[in-house]
Amino acid sequence: MFSIQKLFAKDDTFLELLELSAQAGRDSVRALREVMQSREVAQRLEAFAAARRQDKVLTTRIAELLARASITSMDREDVEAISKALYKIPKTVEKFAERYTAYSAQLTAFDFSAQLALAEQITDTVVGMIQALEKSHFTQIKTFNDSLQATEGEADKLMLKLLADLYNSPHPPQTIIIVKDLYELLEKVMDRCRNVGDVVANVVLKHS
Repeated sequence: MFSIQKLFAKDDTFLELLELSAQAGRDSVRALREVMQSREVAQRLEAFAAARRQDKVLTTRIAELLARASITSMDREDVEAISKALYKIPKTVEKFAERYTAYSAQLTAFDFSAQLALAEQITDTVVGMIQALEKSHFTQIKTFNDSLQATEGEADKLMLKLLADLYNSPHPPQTIIIVKDLYELLEKVMDRCRNVGDVVANVVLKHS
């Protein structure tokens, strides 16, 4: 059985930090939903940004521990690759939140709930994948990765439908450009999660 702890000199600190980072990505999507549902946008956005700063602290701590850890340089690169892939999830969500709040007055006619539901689903899967990492066989990790790929594929289909509806709408060109950008940022969240799956699966396969 593959054990990721063998990569970390039997120190589970990395596992704990990676799991916290995965949870930060999931929490950022949940916070985004609250931002979009709240009338007190500025207050919600500040709480959202605070959560993102915490994830940056986690990523920095992983990097600092890697500099001192007694693991091989290749294994160090594996951990760093997973950490960086996880970090990009809340970072992308934050970009969406900033732009959404900047243009919220022009977005009352648009519904982002379907994409957000998929984003919550896929970030839940990322958390599950990281939690299962320590004692998983490659086949178990592959199951998580297949789920990530399937959700990302569903998001691609939804994106095409949303864009088709947008381009056939009577909204001003400026609004169409803004909404297209927001759709693409949420799609990028899905891509970030899929990338995490690919990185983790490759690491586990290499050491299985």
